[in-house]
Amino acid sequence: MAMSVGTGGQELCDINTTPLIDVMLVLLVTLIVTLPVMTHAVKLDMPNPLQPPPPQNQQPEVIDLEIDSDGTIVWNGTPVSGLDQLEGYFRNEAAKDPQPEIHLRPDRRAKYDVVARVLAAAQRNRMRKIGFVNTAEFGE
Repeated sequence: MAMSVGTGGQELCDINTTPLIDVMLVLLVTLIVTLPVMTHAVKLDMPNPLQPPPPQNQQPEVIDLEIDSDGTIVWNGTPVSGLDQLEGYFRNEAAKDPQPEIHLRPDRRAKYDVVARVLAAAQRNRMRKIGFVNTAEFGE
């Protein structure tokens, strides 16, 4: 080992960072241990195990619901005059057993507000089977 005797007269004025790093690591570990574990709950409506399954050969009715770029809502090929009429359709269909499926097909230029209002109306009227179809065009 060699040792320098300081011939130039310069003093070494560097801060020792080892204790600072040790304190930061202790604080980090303390923070990680004391934080509560975050749980993300997803509410799922599971089927009743005591109820018999529906027959497999019975296909549910399908309702094609389209939303055009100008906000026009089309129910199975028939334009809907407004959300009140649409909610009436939803109420009639929700009363059926089995409940029909809604295949929602929004245009790629349709406003999100219109789509959200249609989904909210379906939810308010207890429509349970809603799906987006033909959304491959949105991947562009």
